[in-house]
Amino acid sequence: MEAVAPDAKALAAARKLVAGTGWSNDGCGGGSAALWGECAGSGKKPYQVCIDLDEPAYKCSCPSRKFPCKHAIALLLRWSEGKVAEQAEPAQFAAEWLKQRTARAEQKEARESAPRTEEQEAASRRRAEARAERVAQGVADLARWLDDQAAGGIAGLGRAGYGVFDDVAARLVDAQAPGLAAAVRRCGSAASSGNGWEERLLGELGLLRLLVSAAERVDELPGPLADTVRSRLGLVPGSDDVLAGTPVRDTWDVLGMRDTQDDTLTARAVWLRGRNTGRPALVLSFAAGNQALPVDLVPGTTLDAGLCFYPGALPLRALVRERYATIQAEEPAPSSVPLPDAFDELAVAIGTDPWLDRYPVVVRAVLRTGTPWRLEGDGVSVPLDRLSTPWDMLAAAGGEACPVVAEWTPNGLFPLAVYAPDGVVAGTRKAAA
Repeated sequence: MEAVAPDAKALAAARKLVAGTGWSNDGCGGGSAALWGECAGSGKKPYQVCIDLDEPAYKCSCPSRKFPCKHAIALLLRWSEGKVAEQAEPAQFAAEWLKQRTARAEQKEARESAPRTEEQEAASRRRAEARAERVAQGVADLARWLDDQAAGGIAGLGRAGYGVFDDVAARLVDAQAPGLAAAVRRCGSAASSGNGWEERLLGELGLLRLLVSAAERVDELPGPLADTVRSRLGLVPGSDDVLAGTPVRDTWDVLGMRDTQDDTLTARAVWLRGRNTGRPALVLSFAAGNQALPVDLVPGTTLDAGLCFYPGALPLRALVRERYATIQAEEPAPSSVPLPDAFDELAVAIGTDPWLDRYPVVVRAVLRTGTPWRLEGDGVSVPLDRLSTPWDMLAAAGGEACPVVAEWTPNGLFPLAVYAPDGVVAGTRKAAA
């Protein structure tokens, strides 16, 4: 819940309100995923707080310019601690707010579902064709640039800094190929990564050249692989198209989450795994500035839901289409495997999608401090991402082997949660993108 706070000051102020006696007329449910409550302030009338957990969305009658405000954060914290009782009906002020939200949603759905005219369809086709031409030109320009680097050697790139890569990435953004732009920026990070940069840069350039070659003949590739290539270019289907697919219903363990942040955008990645299918799923959400990120998928919980997956050779990213129930898990922790078994599974995944840059593993292992930190178990020792120093998880595990949820990246494993004897310890583990 702390992750939704706009800053540390708002979070600290909210924590002071959690245990206070100034709350009244509060509740949750009422036939919807809503929270509400009234919190005494400096005036005669209490502040009215409403939260829709599905989006999430917040409303408070206080004059604060922070979003969400301390009252909304405090209400979330009270709810997470079991201090907000389930109610059959929402309070009147909450019911009115929910009614307004429902009306706006229905109006939006009506606009989007209205039949498109022939002129609109034609305009849409022209935009798609124009973008395809720009992307193809961007791919061709990038192929020439990569060939130039191969001909001239990469020795100078280690001294060139980020500028040369940023210029190429900017042209790819103009060509509407954001996925390629991000891959070029990763090359810049590898070139500036210190000792051993040559090997890391060669790896990134090799994968980028493979992607460019695949993009040049994408129409000849098998369907799932072609979908993967298009997604790596940044050409992903719209959420409505994804949700129109057949959902995969399962009992999904919410394994862990990780936030990454750049100058303008925060991205939240939440990993799930189906108990029956065994397949992993990645739910992504984004927020600009001080906008709030969703808090409806909490690590350590389990839900009965139907997920629709984005197409690809290795479908990982998904959207939650139908949520039937959040259930009490019979087992306190998801099943884990030895480290060697996890990397056998990872090898198969990379063989399916060679551009894979993240994948979840749930292993029974021990966290070890050092330079770098490591996960150890079954005779294997694996380095963690250099950005990861999970002291809270180390303390919870107490130096003993326990189920550890980690996100594999080319830079190492990034721990997301540990399932210690006293319960799950998880965090968003915010880091720069």
